[in-house]
Amino acid sequence: MNERRNGLDTLRAAAILLVFMSHYYGFASTNPTFGVFSRLGWAGVDLFFVLSGFLIGDQILSGLAQGRILSLSAFYKRRLLRTLPDYWVVLALYFAFPAFMGGKEPPPLWRFLTFTQNILLQPGTAFSHAWSLCVEEQFYLLLPLLCLLFVRAGRSRAAAWVVMAALLSIGIASRWFYWSGYGLAPANGYYSHIYYGSITRFDEFLPGVAIAFLRHFHPRAWSRVTLHGHWLLAAGMIAVLTVGTLFLNGNYIEGYGYGFTATVFGYSLVAMSFGLLVLAALSPGSWLDRLRIPGAKSLALWSYAFYLIHKPIMMILHRELPTYWDSDSPRTIAVIFTVSLLGSGLLYRFVETPFMRLRRKIAPSNFAEAREMPTAGIKNTDLTDFNGLRGFQVPQAATKQVGELLD
Repeated sequence: MNERRNGLDTLRAAAILLVFMSHYYGFASTNPTFGVFSRLGWAGVDLFFVLSGFLIGDQILSGLAQGRILSLSAFYKRRLLRTLPDYWVVLALYFAFPAFMGGKEPPPLWRFLTFTQNILLQPGTAFSHAWSLCVEEQFYLLLPLLCLLFVRAGRSRAAAWVVMAALLSIGIASRWFYWSGYGLAPANGYYSHIYYGSITRFDEFLPGVAIAFLRHFHPRAWSRVTLHGHWLLAAGMIAVLTVGTLFLNGNYIEGYGYGFTATVFGYSLVAMSFGLLVLAALSPGSWLDRLRIPGAKSLALWSYAFYLIHKPIMMILHRELPTYWDSDSPRTIAVIFTVSLLGSGLLYRFVETPFMRLRRKIAPSNFAEAREMPTAGIKNTDLTDFNGLRGFQVPQAATKQVGELLD
């Protein structure tokens, strides 16, 4: 197994805990049992988006920086073998036992199989939390294509930053557009068009992709930035608290969604704040990098399975537990969390792990072969920071140390 980063495990574990607390508020208790974390726990999904942007971007860009040839077929095989098995098992349970799993009919099966279930999704439908998986799968589809087009076009690193800024602007502009039309519309227009949307949430992957790009195409700048892990962590925490305050204080419109400022700019700011924490986690010697929380590694490994299975388990137990088990009591919370953890562990052990072994056999790499990338087509705009791709090799230990987390 490749080397892991404690900071990334900590962030991934924190992300799934935030999601759990948010769903507990929505589906097991009518009270914000975990206080502010109940009300803002939805941001755990945003943290997953940033982590996915970095981890997948890191896998692709590390090879491209070495002049290797990205194989789209291998990449998509690896992604599908990573995400489909757990997903299909939980999906089958929803369609086989809809009343038991949630009490509501799920959307048409083809919406799930094509990863378009998030488009115009109505809140409260069965397996609605698969919306974020749909957005991630759409991101996995597009990112390698954009990277190949960028390489083949021979664009400069400066152009890459311009493209990322443009994509960020598109995300902000799309939320502005949809908020103008649906932000104050009844019948869950906010969630269907903005919260669950694809174009309205894609920009949240960009901070992670930008971090991966900085790491592999600006190595000297990367070395300088990651020398200040403590400051990055402090800045990230301040940014998270500031943006959280933006969403908490008067920006939620009951029965609709968040107000204009939080919607249009807030989601991007949340992702950027989490991006600072990811940078801190990748900075050697920082507090976040050195921190070892018992159980965080296992929770990080199981987080995908936990995300898929915890909500139906939560709803089943909330329905079946004796009425005298107060939903806000530590005992009830402990039971629901423990059963969710057990379910995710079983799913990881007996479904996810065998397919990961199969993937290592049939698609061990995202790249077809190693060869030196021609430097003539690359417009190097900062030779003091980057010595060109000729001869630039990222150590294998460095390029692979975070791959196993999502890979």
